[in-house]
Amino acid sequence: MRLFGRREKRNTADNNSNQKLVDFINGTDIDTNAGVHISEESSLGVTAVYACVKIIAESIASLPLHLIKETNGIRTRARDHPLYGVLHDLANEETTSLNFREACLASLLLWGNAYARIERHNGHVTALWFLKPQRMEVYRDANTSKLIYRYTTETGQLVEFDAHEIFHVIGFSLDGLRGISPIQQAKQTIGLTFATEEYGSKFFANGARPGGVLETPGVVKDPERLRASWNAQFQGSRNSHKIAVLEEGIKYHSIGIPPDEAQFLETRKFQLSEICRIFRVPPHMIADLDRATFSNIEHQSIEFVQHTLRPWIVRFEQAIYKCLLSKDERHLYYAKFNVDGLLRGDYHSRMQGYAIGRQNGWLSANDIRELEDMNPIEDGDIYLVNGNMVPATNKQEQEEKKSTRARKPKEGSKKDG
Repeated sequence: MRLFGRREKRNTADNNSNQKLVDFINGTDIDTNAGVHISEESSLGVTAVYACVKIIAESIASLPLHLIKETNGIRTRARDHPLYGVLHDLANEETTSLNFREACLASLLLWGNAYARIERHNGHVTALWFLKPQRMEVYRDANTSKLIYRYTTETGQLVEFDAHEIFHVIGFSLDGLRGISPIQQAKQTIGLTFATEEYGSKFFANGARPGGVLETPGVVKDPERLRASWNAQFQGSRNSHKIAVLEEGIKYHSIGIPPDEAQFLETRKFQLSEICRIFRVPPHMIADLDRATFSNIEHQSIEFVQHTLRPWIVRFEQAIYKCLLSKDERHLYYAKFNVDGLLRGDYHSRMQGYAIGRQNGWLSANDIRELEDMNPIEDGDIYLVNGNMVPATNKQEQEEKKSTRARKPKEGSKKDG
């Protein structure tokens, strides 16, 4: 059997040791100081991590991605190129472009790398097949110095690929060959968040206390019966703050939540900010509105595009340029995400921007209508400028004409002498 049409190696006893080496390199064999085990997949159990990864992946994956052809300074969409449909519509016969890019971006945000097998026909890329990053190894062959990609299939078989057969998007890296997992770099922070959530769940599930303690003047004959009766009435969040009916001199003393148990609420809020810091996501975008105002949310959203999404977008675009275009094609083609929709702002700001572009001659009526998803109109491609504006190159000529008119005597005036 030949999987992917590539050379395969049968599973051997070395696979276990090989996987242990991968776990050691990735750090997935080490527990956190908080006492919980954190991996890239388990980190999604933390709601803040899930929300940050989801909003970045969905935001970029939903952007239009076009293959652009540039000839003599004129840029057009290369709709007739086979790669255009792969990037814009269907990555392969089973996966849409959005789903493929979303999976790649989730891999980048969790593992620091995204991989796909390249399928070519007549030298052109016709399909991209997503590969799980946790099953991929990248190393340099000692004899040829070439990069080798070794992939472990679901059945445990090892498949080797050359570099030109793999689409590889690299995240933040120290060697330029393989990205670093953000989750493993920040696993102590995420582990603390995970442990805090687990503590909170256990606290409310096992809190058999209606906000107080019991005191009895004598010895309780059957403490287990009293404990079971008390738990049956007051254990769990549904039974919190019920009124207790006490007998045989038992007294109830109301107390608050001890500081060491109440502090986890503040810890959870702080950890939310820590995870947002890891992914550079504004807190209001994952429903943390404590410090959000109407005046700063729009600016934070623009900063989110510029400082959070843009680095990932550029990585993806340059990986397309490097892995999916031939040397000859690189002189003519490049891939480009359209982020205009994320930077549009409110309606009033857009109209002001369009007016400035229209009045200064770098936007036509049809240019504006296209940006607003409207059909073009007749004679809408004419570029106009204000009537009192002249080219800067004619400024000297205009000054000379003014000077000549100033020296010329007015009609009907008397000459001296």
